[in-house]
Amino acid sequence: MVVVTGREPDSRRPDGAMSSSDAEDDFLEPATPTATQAGHALPLLPQEFPEVVPLNIGGAHFTTRLSTLRRYEDTMLAAMFSGRHYIPTDAEGRYFIDRDGTHFGDVLNFLRSGDLPPRERVRAVYKEAQYYAIGPLLEQLENMQPLKGEKVRQAFLGLMPYYKDHLERIVEIARLRAVQRKARFAKLKVCVFKEEMPITPYECPLLNSLRFERSESDGQLFEHHCEVDVSFGPWEAVADVYDLLHCLVTDLSAQGLTVDHQCIGVCDKHLVNHYYCKRPIYEFKITWCRRKMSLKSERRGIHVDQSELLCKKGCGYYGNPAWQGFCSKCWREEYHKARQKQIQEDWELAERLQREEEEAFASSQSSQGAQSLTFSKFEEKKTNEKTRKVTTVKKFFSASSRVGAKKAEIQEAKAPSPSINRQTSIETDRVSKEFIEFLKTFHKTGQEIYKQTKLFLEAMHYKRDLSIEEQSECTQDFYQNVAERMQTRGKVPPERVEKIMDQIEKYIMTRLYKYVFCPETTDDEKKDLAIQKRIRALHWVTPQMLCVPVNEEIPEVSDMVVKAITDIIEMDSKRVPRDKLACITRCSKHIFNAIKITKSEPASADDFLPTLIYIVLKGNPPRLQSNIQYITRFCNPSRLMTGEDGYYFTNLCCAVAFIEKLDAQSLNLSQEDFDRYMSGQTSPRKQESESWSPDACLGVKQMYKNLDLLSQLNERQERIMNEAKKLEKDLIDWTDGIAKEVQDIVEKYPLEIRPPNQSVAAIDSENVENDKLPPPLQPQVYAG
Repeated sequence: MVVVTGREPDSRRPDGAMSSSDAEDDFLEPATPTATQAGHALPLLPQEFPEVVPLNIGGAHFTTRLSTLRRYEDTMLAAMFSGRHYIPTDAEGRYFIDRDGTHFGDVLNFLRSGDLPPRERVRAVYKEAQYYAIGPLLEQLENMQPLKGEKVRQAFLGLMPYYKDHLERIVEIARLRAVQRKARFAKLKVCVFKEEMPITPYECPLLNSLRFERSESDGQLFEHHCEVDVSFGPWEAVADVYDLLHCLVTDLSAQGLTVDHQCIGVCDKHLVNHYYCKRPIYEFKITWCRRKMSLKSERRGIHVDQSELLCKKGCGYYGNPAWQGFCSKCWREEYHKARQKQIQEDWELAERLQREEEEAFASSQSSQGAQSLTFSKFEEKKTNEKTRKVTTVKKFFSASSRVGAKKAEIQEAKAPSPSINRQTSIETDRVSKEFIEFLKTFHKTGQEIYKQTKLFLEAMHYKRDLSIEEQSECTQDFYQNVAERMQTRGKVPPERVEKIMDQIEKYIMTRLYKYVFCPETTDDEKKDLAIQKRIRALHWVTPQMLCVPVNEEIPEVSDMVVKAITDIIEMDSKRVPRDKLACITRCSKHIFNAIKITKSEPASADDFLPTLIYIVLKGNPPRLQSNIQYITRFCNPSRLMTGEDGYYFTNLCCAVAFIEKLDAQSLNLSQEDFDRYMSGQTSPRKQESESWSPDACLGVKQMYKNLDLLSQLNERQERIMNEAKKLEKDLIDWTDGIAKEVQDIVEKYPLEIRPPNQSVAAIDSENVENDKLPPPLQPQVYAG
């Protein structure tokens, strides 16, 4: 802004903002004239302004009333146009302010009518409001997004120790590594943890909290540094790990960097006894420059942030959609809290109902107590009321409804075929013998484990009328109690505990499988039918739509794809949750090998998930939802929380969720094409032969060839149908034409039929040539 003044502006104010007093002081003494004013003296103060003021803000022209500019006294505009200071004018007589005028219109709109800018211009208008020192506009903008969210974010980062230093360290490390490797990107490991969580593999959530109270000597045993480049945490704010990750990505992106991050596991460093560090470790990929990509490579693929696979509480374990994004441990904590709250509410409701019934009974007894004849009826009513009250209270705390028990009885009544029974009995006997032989090596501990397992199976036999969630809770409690007993009493090492728990799971789930897998009391079967129908409807999805980096034309890759499909289908034939997880793990490893062979480099998580979705769509595994729910409910929780089994299972859950919510945007299609493909009206257009790359998949080429043949057959069938309809119409028209012609002839030449009224002798009466005929023969008589 060109301002004729004899003082330097106060550099201590941010963004050049001024208060009204500062502005008045800056305009007191005139300075050297500008080039447009050279040759004549400056006018004397004060300067007078017209009622309608023309403005030139950095080349943008505005016109407003003088009262609008003076609306708020403590602003720079009010001071400038107060008449006490000189404002230069341009050649057209407009008052000139040397400031970008792009957003000055939003400032004027606020001064005129109090209108606020849209969200996308809030930050820019806020800078203008700071420059012109418009306090009311600043206050209102600070309560709008994104400034309000930025205030909250900065308050959260203020509680984060050394956040800015760590952020600068990330940038510096990434820069040095990129320069050393002469690469356009660099990778580094970052540890982000909210609370200290050294946890044993089978820690009881009800007995041990996330925070550990230790003495100073014990605390030194747990102090360690994870093998990472930068570490954030712990902190006391409510915000979780994902909030801090979002702040890191936002601040790094603001510096012009491209940031990708994914969770690569936990520290898992042994601390003391059975305690391990469970801080989550993230891999950050900082890209300094983007290489040019073709239009085909710019297609948006399927990307799931690996941090989304972890527990929502930030404990470092893998979450599960069936547990609302929590891991098994955190979910049990939340479940127990909700259960205790529900029990408390049920008790309060039962007590309230009891008081109401007692008050109603007391009022009825007092009003009719004088009638001795009906005393027996009152006693009967009192007994009935008491019985109904007890029944009502029992209903609140009953394990399950009568409907569940009836369904269980019906299920037991449906006896399977003898061959299935024999097969199940043989497998059960084999597993029992293997379990007993395995426990013999543990002597006394093995006997105790076998005794507990038998008692658990007997208890589960009487709990078949419970809901499947309650049976799952009992099973998980049994797993946890047995593991704790072995660790505390038996002093069994964690490695052997894992093996024992695997054998226990195999033994009990082989026996309980037919009762707890896809029970009739749940909607698992309904979900199975829905996902199968969904996958069949998506038969037209191609690998290119999912950006699958697999070339099935390579024989080894094709074999890997077939093996992956076989493994995911074979999952349904297993009875033990661990065996089902093993099928998922083998399928995932085949996928990684196929990607590695195709790309000649290790596969990433962004490559794995789209390929897994493609395998599920191509294989359409039977009873997919039932198997996922069965694993979630009855698998050893340590397998789902950590390790490769938990990682692959979590990815499978994400793949199924993606298939259920798959839309046109996910496949880079228009909504119209997506609807036509889903309805079966058409199939994806065939790719032109000249556009195929040399390394294109042979199977994809054959698929497009078959689609082309189907399209041609469809066109031919439509053409034949049109010709058949045309022939039918021609036949109908020809028949109608012949009938009309016959009718016209009949009407033109009617048929006359004369009655038979002439004698036989008159038959030849009309013959005009009778006289030329010889006379008739006469009979001759001969005398003999």
